[in-house]
Amino acid sequence: MLHIEIVPVLEEEKSILSQLIELYEYDFSEFTGKDINAYGRYGYSYLDYYWTQEKRSPFFIKVDGKLAGFVLICDYCYILKDVDAYFVGEFFVMRKYRKLGVGSAAAKQVFDRFKGHWELTMHPHNPGSYAFWTKVVSEYTLNEYTVHHDVEGIYDDLPGTAITFHNGRNNSNE
Repeated sequence: MLHIEIVPVLEEEKSILSQLIELYEYDFSEFTGKDINAYGRYGYSYLDYYWTQEKRSPFFIKVDGKLAGFVLICDYCYILKDVDAYFVGEFFVMRKYRKLGVGSAAAKQVFDRFKGHWELTMHPHNPGSYAFWTKVVSEYTLNEYTVHHDVEGIYDDLPGTAITFHNGRNNSNE
C-alpha cells in the first residue's frame, strides 16, 4: 500500500517546487497553448507569494517519501469572493503516480487540514480535471457541493467551471 502525504514546502525548497511547477506547466500547456519563455521556462509569477502572504500554503505530495507532485492553496476565489475561503490554486500529480489514488488522497488530506469554505476551478479543455475533481469532492462531501458552469475571468477568454463546498467550521474560526 502506498504511503501518501502532503508536506509543507519550506522556503529553502522553493527551487524544487519551481521545477515541479515547470513539469505542471508543460503538462497544462496541452490545454492552454502556453509557450516557454526565452530562457526555456514557463515561469510562475506567484511562487514567491507562498512565503510572503499569510493565506498561501504550498505542499509537496509525497508517495513513500518520494516527490510525486504538489498542491498550492490560497484565498483567491472567483465564486466565493465575499467569503473567507480556501482555493486550490494549482494541483499536480506526476504521471507515474496518476490513477493510483495519489491525487485523491492528497486532495482529501488538504481539505482535512483546512476546514471551511472551499473553491476549485477546472479548465474547459481539461475533461480529466472535471472527472477527477467531481469524483473526489463528491466522495469527500457525500455529494454536498455545487458546480458552477461558465465562470468568467479564470482562463483568459474561456469560461471555466468551479466547484464550491464547505467542510466544517468557518475559516475565520481556525
